[in-house]
Amino acid sequence: MNPHVLLSAQSLSVRFGGVLAVNQVSFDVKQGEVFTLIGPNGAGKTTVFNLISRIYTPTTGVIDFMSAEGELRLTDQPPQNVAGLGIARTFQNIELFEHATVLHNLLIGRHTQRKTNLWQDMLFTPTAREAELKAREKAEQVIEFLDLQHHRDSLVAGLPYGVRKVVEMARALCTEPKLLLLDEPSSGLNVEETDDMAFWIQDIKNELGITVLMVEHDMSLVSKVSDRVLAMNQGEVLAMGTPREVQTDAGVIEAYLGSVDDVSSLRRATP
Repeated sequence: MNPHVLLSAQSLSVRFGGVLAVNQVSFDVKQGEVFTLIGPNGAGKTTVFNLISRIYTPTTGVIDFMSAEGELRLTDQPPQNVAGLGIARTFQNIELFEHATVLHNLLIGRHTQRKTNLWQDMLFTPTAREAELKAREKAEQVIEFLDLQHHRDSLVAGLPYGVRKVVEMARALCTEPKLLLLDEPSSGLNVEETDDMAFWIQDIKNELGITVLMVEHDMSLVSKVSDRVLAMNQGEVLAMGTPREVQTDAGVIEAYLGSVDDVSSLRRATP
């Protein structure tokens, strides 16, 4: 694998019974970029995410990942190992502990970094205390980075939807990922909140040096933050390139955008 490539998907296919959900999809995600999957509903984007997260196993094809220990075959790893390898994920439908505080949700995200065993934690040994302090320090850094100080001790259940989206992203960042998977981060957000999300994604890439792989429908957000875009339809790759290159592809216009009004809107959104 190219040393500048963080994740490489090669000839991925997934069949559910008689349905071919993903068909021979290949792409590389380079270190330090925002790579976005777009496409209409049912195009196979989330299925690809589930393959990387190891929720699904491909019928054919492989995924390679450049972990801290070196290149490994991600498709050979069990799902419980993925976060520890440096891959974190958010979900389109927010998955938080609603009756816990923001801080406690972020601390849960630190479990992949804990090196203590059960007895050390039960007896709260000096090693366990040190680990707890490090976890809280990292959680506080993420809270400050995403301007969540005002919500630190609030229960998630009482927070506005847009704030919950940021909290879920914060929890993912607490795992200290090399690759952050964002599944429709603007879903359910208003225009102002979507602009804030674009700001956070750019800072995650530029200030934290984290590579981002994103599934997104909001083309204004895609155009603002993406270095490269892969368009899918019916489980197959339609086009790949910069946002401007993909938006002008005839196959993408026909399959994804659909109408002249949609095309004009997309072009106005693209810098």
